[in-house]
Amino acid sequence: MAERFYVNCELRPGPVLVQGAEAHHLAVVCRLRPGDAVCLFNGDGHEYPARIEKISRREVTLEVFAVESPARELPFRLDVAAPLPRGDRAQFLVEKLTELGVTSFTPLRTTRSVVHPRETRRDKLQRYVIEASKQCGRNVLMEVRPLSDWPAFCVAAGLPQRRLLAHPGGEKRAGDSFAQRSLAPFLPTVAAVGPEGGFTDEEIALAKAAGWRLLDLGPRILRVETAAIALAVLCG
Repeated sequence: MAERFYVNCELRPGPVLVQGAEAHHLAVVCRLRPGDAVCLFNGDGHEYPARIEKISRREVTLEVFAVESPARELPFRLDVAAPLPRGDRAQFLVEKLTELGVTSFTPLRTTRSVVHPRETRRDKLQRYVIEASKQCGRNVLMEVRPLSDWPAFCVAAGLPQRRLLAHPGGEKRAGDSFAQRSLAPFLPTVAAVGPEGGFTDEEIALAKAAGWRLLDLGPRILRVETAAIALAVLCG
């Protein structure tokens, strides 16, 4: 696969001018030269093979010569919601959910959560999505949604009908109980994980009343990012 670069503009066959951080990455970091082949994407579901025509530190002129639409997305909607873990663990979580094909990620505010990202942090998280998409080949960006309070999120209109919540004491993964009845393939799904201390009894009661099914991820207590990734793998 050719080097992939994200551009926030409409793409079609023909010339395109890339400026800013991606131009710097092309010219200085990757040290590409005129005639080199690259691949552009803008999140519209396609990718655009291109060739460098002119290059400088601040801008790069390319010629897009094709439009391709490789099948790299899940064939169904998969939304994941979880409180953000601290520090670099949040970046790791967002990158891995992107690689797994998750449609959207919603940071949650719960009774026991401690990290509540502001809008500027959400922009940074979306940048992690772009970088992960470059690496894994996704051409549709995972959406990072605004911070949501669990009581509002768990009853929000428009959630997929299949609603799964990771919680100790829920249905087991093995045997008939969960794998066959809850993880039928290709169904739109929303999956949620609680904070390090878990959801409170009141939060669990709200989820049950809203039609969420509880899933036990195993005998060990998992960190937020581990539980969210494991749940995304089970669903995807």
